[in-house]
Amino acid sequence: MRDAQTEARERPTSDLLRELSDQTTRLVRKEIELAKVELSEKGKRAGQGAGMFGGAAVLGAFAFGALTACLILALATAMAAWLAALIVGVVYAAIAGVLALSGKRQVSRAVPPVPQEAVETTKEDVEWVKQRAKSGRNN
Repeated sequence: MRDAQTEARERPTSDLLRELSDQTTRLVRKEIELAKVELSEKGKRAGQGAGMFGGAAVLGAFAFGALTACLILALATAMAAWLAALIVGVVYAAIAGVLALSGKRQVSRAVPPVPQEAVETTKEDVEWVKQRAKSGRNN
């Protein structure tokens, strides 16, 4: 019996290259299929996770409402109920205002989403190349 190495040595180079090309193509296609399956699985998991986050947000809003009612009722034992609700509402509005201003400040730092330093250094590089080109033409 002849082994595979001996058979490969006796085959024409064109056949070996064709076989290599076919195997490489097959391998790339299989890798792409594997990547598609893997991404599909990860996408499903991400979708399920996002749904769970949505459910948690809804239940969190319910809990916040219940705790707000509890806070108002607790304050109502010491003052009028409308005043207790007003106090809680004003505190929440103040907290929301502070968060909104902080969020606006953070967003304004990120906008425009252009890497300013990279743009500046690129402009400097272009200017340097222009200078070098001019000095090269003058010599």
